[in-house]
Amino acid sequence: MAERKVLNKYFPPDFDPSLLTKRKKPQKAGPKVQTVRLMTPFSMKCNTCGEYIYKGKKFNARKENSGEFYLSIERFRFYIRCTRCSAEITFMTDPKNGDYLMESGASRNFEPWKKKDGDEEEGGEGEGGEEEGENAMERLESKTLDAKMEMEIMDALDEIRTRNSRHERTGVDAALDLIDAEREAAAKVETEEERLAREDAEIARKAFLDADGDKVRRVVEGDGALKETPVPVVAKPAIPTFKTGVVKRKKKDLGAALGIVVKKK
Repeated sequence: MAERKVLNKYFPPDFDPSLLTKRKKPQKAGPKVQTVRLMTPFSMKCNTCGEYIYKGKKFNARKENSGEFYLSIERFRFYIRCTRCSAEITFMTDPKNGDYLMESGASRNFEPWKKKDGDEEEGGEGEGGEEEGENAMERLESKTLDAKMEMEIMDALDEIRTRNSRHERTGVDAALDLIDAEREAAAKVETEEERLAREDAEIARKAFLDADGDKVRRVVEGDGALKETPVPVVAKPAIPTFKTGVVKRKKKDLGAALGIVVKKK
């Protein structure tokens, strides 16, 4: 154990450090290669055995500098092996499209740039149809708005015409007739109020008459003058109460019923 923790090392007397030379390892020819851990950036199918490799599956891959550049961005090549047949699969980075490019060993299940190119070609053919469809929708919307605005304008014109015709029919005579009608209506209202007041007075007078139709009077002692008798005050009826009174019951002589005679002192 002591040799493992030694601090001083033995140098022989004939040791010459100038004789020591740095040894360089032979460099490998070709591009720089390193092992990295990665996940597959897209789903693929092995061309050898037909194994399906889904997107996101982890591999220990070899990363290689391809020596190719796109706008001073270096492209890298990755080598992985199929999980079933161990066939080598190669793909590269694609900075131009912001994606990866399949090279060999497998085929990509979906390539977005092909879909994009196909859409552009179809779009070039169908641009006229889409433009016509958009134009048709715009025309329909504009027609709807125009019809709505036209209806609002027609309603406003009808209202103006009705108002003008009413003003035309109303002349000086019509204005005077209207004023007279208003005055008559006001007079009728006043006479109605007077009629109601007269009816109230008649009802009050009849309240002080007797059965013969004469006004009720009385003679005050010591004075021969007749004075009207006041209206008798009707007493208010008593409010019924629901309280029960306490009834005292006579005690029964139970001794007499049993034949017991109590002697009086």
